[in-house]
Amino acid sequence: MGFPRQAIEELQRRCKPPRIGANGVAWLPVPGWSYPWLWAGFSTRRQGLSRAWCAEDAPGELNLGLNPQEDAETTLANRRLFAEAVTGDPKTPLVSLRQIHSRHLVTALADGEVSSRPAKGDGLLTKQPGLLLAVQTADCIPVLVADRRNRAVAAFHAGWRGTVKRIVEAGIGRMRLEFGSRPEDLVAAIGPGIGPCCYAVGEEVLSEFESQFQYGSELFHEVYDSDPVREKYPMLFLTQRAPGHSNIGPSLQVDLVEANRRQLVDAGLKARSIKIVGGCTACQPELFFSHRASRGYAGRMMGVIGIRSNT
Repeated sequence: MGFPRQAIEELQRRCKPPRIGANGVAWLPVPGWSYPWLWAGFSTRRQGLSRAWCAEDAPGELNLGLNPQEDAETTLANRRLFAEAVTGDPKTPLVSLRQIHSRHLVTALADGEVSSRPAKGDGLLTKQPGLLLAVQTADCIPVLVADRRNRAVAAFHAGWRGTVKRIVEAGIGRMRLEFGSRPEDLVAAIGPGIGPCCYAVGEEVLSEFESQFQYGSELFHEVYDSDPVREKYPMLFLTQRAPGHSNIGPSLQVDLVEANRRQLVDAGLKARSIKIVGGCTACQPELFFSHRASRGYAGRMMGVIGIRSNT
């Protein structure tokens, strides 16, 4: 199909080592964001109270998603730990949604109330100080946006379906309408998610992107397995599985980080105003939960953003 052919190593984006909060929680701040009025960051799986996904002799983990594998009280305690690491106060309200891979947006009001019920959607926006807006991920891409002039913030959950539905572009449009935001005043951060090094997909995903974006095919790469045995004896590893679903190369792999970066640029943000935090959830299992890498048996992380209440 004429896609770039690359090795897995060429497509990996590593993140910087996490920051360790005063309570021991490991999390990722946004490089270069030093706005005194703003809270923002991304969780990892390290240093929490969860036992469902780790070995008996391993430290507890920081699952932040309500999950049948874990009691709700443990998850809520983990959320308080993460809020404390980011804001300094475990009582900071954390507002999240029931995510449905949509482009539905919800405005968070005072005290964490939201503008619609039930609270389903994949984007949260607010001008209210003292709240942390949160999106949950375990491979999907978390995108955080802040308006430096109007002091408004937003958080978006962008899996491949939400990306095709332009959740981020829709969210920037809502910020312009609701808060008077101007694209030149916005900054954005794209957090850890499954990278193009690991996200093999089928032809149906390619078709969806090509139908929605003029540059859709530019988001895809052909990735070859670098196993020397498979390279020497390829016939031994033939399968009847569809392209993108086989565990041998070449496979068709999509770059959701770049897809959402381009949406931010198309929405009017300057390229230099967009920070890519890095980190692949699938190939860094020591740091992140991954739904795909663990075959669905995974906790959840969060990307959070908020306006400090004392500035």
